[in-house]
Amino acid sequence: MDQSVAIQETLEDGENCLIAVQCLLLLNNGTESRLLGLVEHVKEHALFMFTHRRMAITGKDVTLQEIIPISYDFSVVEVSSPDEFALVGADTRVRVTFCNKEIELKLPFGSHTRLFLSEVNKAWCDVCEQYPDSPKFDWLSKYQKHIKGTRSSAGKIIKRDRSHTTDSKGHQEDKQAHSSTEKARGDGFQENNQGKVKSEERNELVRSSRHTVSNKAQMLTMPQFGLRDNLIKCELLKNEDTYTYIENFNFFLGTYNVNGQTPKESLYSWLSSTPEPPDIYCLGFQELDLSKEAFFFNDTPKEQEWMKAVSEGLHPDAKYALVKLVRLVGIMLLFYVKKEHAEHISEVETETVGTGIMGRMGNKGAVAVRFRFHNSDICVVNSHLAAHVEEYERRNQDYKDICSRILFRQQDPTLPPLTIMKHSIVLWLGDLNYRISDLEVDHVKGLILKKDFETLYNHDQLKRQMDEEAVFVGFLEGEIEFQPTYKYDTGSDQWDTSEKCRVPAWCDRILWRGKNITQLYYKSHMSLRTSDHKPVSSVMQIGIKVVNEEAYKKTLEEIVRSLDKLENECIPSVTLSQREFHFNDVKFMQHRAETLTVHNDGQVPCQFKFIQKLDEPAYCKPWLTANPSNGFLAQGDSVVIDLEVFVNRSTAPELSSGQQQLEDILVLHLERGKDYFVSITGSYLPSCFGSSIHTLCQLREPIQEMPLETVHKLSLTSPSEISSPDMEKALDIPKELWMMVDHLYRNASKQEDLFQLPGLHSEFEEIRDCLDTCTPDTLPGGNHSVAEALLLFLDALSEPVVTFLQYQQCLECCSSSGQCKKIISMLPQCHKNVFNYVTAFLRELLKNSAHNRLDVNILATIFAALLLRSPTKQDLMEKRKTKEFLQHFLVQESN
Repeated sequence: MDQSVAIQETLEDGENCLIAVQCLLLLNNGTESRLLGLVEHVKEHALFMFTHRRMAITGKDVTLQEIIPISYDFSVVEVSSPDEFALVGADTRVRVTFCNKEIELKLPFGSHTRLFLSEVNKAWCDVCEQYPDSPKFDWLSKYQKHIKGTRSSAGKIIKRDRSHTTDSKGHQEDKQAHSSTEKARGDGFQENNQGKVKSEERNELVRSSRHTVSNKAQMLTMPQFGLRDNLIKCELLKNEDTYTYIENFNFFLGTYNVNGQTPKESLYSWLSSTPEPPDIYCLGFQELDLSKEAFFFNDTPKEQEWMKAVSEGLHPDAKYALVKLVRLVGIMLLFYVKKEHAEHISEVETETVGTGIMGRMGNKGAVAVRFRFHNSDICVVNSHLAAHVEEYERRNQDYKDICSRILFRQQDPTLPPLTIMKHSIVLWLGDLNYRISDLEVDHVKGLILKKDFETLYNHDQLKRQMDEEAVFVGFLEGEIEFQPTYKYDTGSDQWDTSEKCRVPAWCDRILWRGKNITQLYYKSHMSLRTSDHKPVSSVMQIGIKVVNEEAYKKTLEEIVRSLDKLENECIPSVTLSQREFHFNDVKFMQHRAETLTVHNDGQVPCQFKFIQKLDEPAYCKPWLTANPSNGFLAQGDSVVIDLEVFVNRSTAPELSSGQQQLEDILVLHLERGKDYFVSITGSYLPSCFGSSIHTLCQLREPIQEMPLETVHKLSLTSPSEISSPDMEKALDIPKELWMMVDHLYRNASKQEDLFQLPGLHSEFEEIRDCLDTCTPDTLPGGNHSVAEALLLFLDALSEPVVTFLQYQQCLECCSSSGQCKKIISMLPQCHKNVFNYVTAFLRELLKNSAHNRLDVNILATIFAALLLRSPTKQDLMEKRKTKEFLQHFLVQESN
């Protein structure tokens, strides 16, 4: 959540909150939560520290406590303590020094903290560039009186007297902390001659994917690897076998769908079920919280409750450090490591992806963590896929979406992000929701009583889909010798006795991909009865690449010597498999790709990158991507680059109207070499998705049946200009909108979870083609696919239903029903018709809320974001106001 919006509301004109981060202020007797924002005013910067409510949404939720000017006496250094080793990897602890004062803060682990510290770095560099002039900070004086009135308890801000002898100790601490950071950043592979590592350095090794800023000696910046560094890295990777050996470690993987329950029993029988303590725990939870608050705001107290239960259930014969927690609504992943292994964990990154309706909602989806353990890169995924027996295709789609959309940023920002499959070891767990097909419930229970799991497994949807290579290609799963883990009556071992009487199924699974992996066991834990699922665990013995320091040092020296000989001898060159690419008949939200092979035919390794053209913001047009867009090629090697075209809501309007064409030229640049040019051309088929309401109302025929020139002309003509007597009378609403709403009204008024479950992309493509090319009596696809198509249609309109011109008025009068109706009456006629038609349909759905489980809050939340779109980025307060605006039209006729 971007909480800089709340800070921005407290600032004066001309003052901008660039970035904000929630943190903990360390006190003598504990910690207190704070909101820290970097504020800019005319090239001067300051950190504003606020106390805040649990979730800072508006300026009313925050209270200014301290202002920290970024001037010459400002510094930030990372500090660490042996007492906090159990939380290694969870937070970055920093000491901020300013104006003879200092405070200590904990910043949350991850990419956002790195970005925050990088911005602070840039701010301090601005100060250095102005030398010898000093910043005045006159603009801060108006805040001082307010701060004095709000400061409380002593000890939060520690004053430092530089004239006393105790100051030398403070300087020494800063020096040690800075030295530790420098060593961890620069000498990560060097031997430790004393045979041991200080706690500060050990912590930094785990935290090496974050970047600390300090100006005691210099400000550390984000790492930038040059050509020589990449040459060395590439050669080290090619020669990895010469300086590494395989050592086995035991990984405990667990998955548990807790059905929104709080922990009611010890997890010891699940987490400590092995005789020997595992080296690493990776534990996935699903349905942690089923409340609407968790769904809409991703906030739940159950996170701490289950964390506590886990920490109490870990194997008692070892001590563990929490490396990372990542959660998306009810999907949570916990990553623990034995303390003695913590120093060998590095490059930790997390990502989340929601696969709910329109690919945005987080009730289904995945969370993932990637890390390096010794010299092996590992990715762990915890997913919760679509439910219901018949929806195996949607589960397949969820899997593919997760694989394509989870992208981990690398330490070197010039390198492309890492996908899940780019890791040498992938561990995938979760409630995958695949069911038992083609067997009646009594037959399934009979096979379970006989323990005939082999026959039952032959009807398992996941097995069938993997056999067909529809999902999880290259993954393995151990033999299942335990009874299905779903569905039980909560608090018992009895199969579901509800009216639905679910067929038992192995919903909860653990799979793996990679070499040197042996599964030691795979089982469920029947003794736990908190949920309607049973937890599952697997212990895997994984061969990890461990570095032999002496061999590494020798290999590195040999590589450096050989590179010295090559340097400046030859100019790099490559050959391209093709210089021109044409994408014919591209459709809305249709993924199209061609491959470009780049071969290094020169005498030296080379580094390539697609570069921006003059006066253009990016290396390519927004509908085009090249993956990877940069990289490194050893001599004689080749790389396959995917040139991908994808037209979405942001690019469709200009392409449909003819204002833009599918044309671009990519410039492939070689470092120390020449540039190569790649031509991209194509044709785009106009679609009702991405067109304007008034254009569609003028078209009585499907859009692709109309001459292209006519579509382009209508798209560029305003409604007031369309008054020719020769033209047919415009439709009241777009016929495409009527067809989708009419289909849903007739077939889906009582559909459970309408607009909350995603449709199938293949069915959406059929619906899109149908609307763009013909006028059928019925639409193809299921109800959820038509519902999602309707949402995508509204979302892609070039001008929203409530026009951008009226948007600000809607926010200002959202609390007044009369004023809201007045604004709608002022809309262009076709827009007013669409608004009234859609809201009338939503009111009809609410009449069937007992069946479809929809309410005003759900519909207003979903449709307000589509009917009232902001011309700029919408903040949380605006979202609340648009929701309130729409609610007036959903409840007005409820009586």
